[in-house]
Amino acid sequence: MPTLDRPWGRLHFDSFGDEQSVRLLYINGSGSRLADIVPMLGPFTKRFQVLAFDHRGMGESSVPENEYAMSDLADDVIVLVDHVGWTRFRVFGISFGGMVAQHVAARIPERIERMVLACTSSGGAGGSSYPLHELYALSDDERAQRFPTVLDTRFTPEFVANDEMARLLLSAPRPMLTGEAKRGLDLQMNARRHHDAFDLLPSISCPVMVAAGATDGIAPPENCQRLAERLPNASCREFTGGHMFMLQDRSATPAIVDFLAG
Repeated sequence: MPTLDRPWGRLHFDSFGDEQSVRLLYINGSGSRLADIVPMLGPFTKRFQVLAFDHRGMGESSVPENEYAMSDLADDVIVLVDHVGWTRFRVFGISFGGMVAQHVAARIPERIERMVLACTSSGGAGGSSYPLHELYALSDDERAQRFPTVLDTRFTPEFVANDEMARLLLSAPRPMLTGEAKRGLDLQMNARRHHDAFDLLPSISCPVMVAAGATDGIAPPENCQRLAERLPNASCREFTGGHMFMLQDRSATPAIVDFLAG
């Protein structure tokens, strides 16, 4: 299991695909583990060598003792790509990973060739994503009641009853976190709530696709539009679906792969 020692603990990472292919850094979303996203990497590994990792406090990475900021997560990423010897590469950041990607790209813009920011927000004047720390603080019953329309604003009980994909997405297992795993998520939520990269965005010069779900209740499409407008070389593209639009719209993943490979 490849790991990298950091001052706060152990960072777990792995790479997938042909080492001779174009290099792509995949930065996954909040609360997710590398083990969770590996099944989604298939379309990417056909075109890229993919580097992915567990954020600090998630999966096989250590849970740090102290609070941290989004800039600290950017440090983790930059140290990781330096460790594996990647001078230039492409980036796909999804949700929380898109927030981290903004901080990374603002720090090392000359090293990022192309980037996709999916279902994410800039924070600050560009608008913030839904406060997931408040959602996680609710009781199980309250969270279960509110979660569907946060995931996709169409997901009323009537809509879900008549939509197979909606039922499938909402039935996905969500294990209850306790102990160190719960503390790791709490630390991540604390960093997320303070995310604000709006003033950093003009320094990101690479081509960027900002991809949004038209009915996303976590990262509303208007946030994605403002994010694209703030970036010097970006376009915004909406897809059918909510925060999980890549599973809801069959055209989404091929479009993202093609853009990154361009």
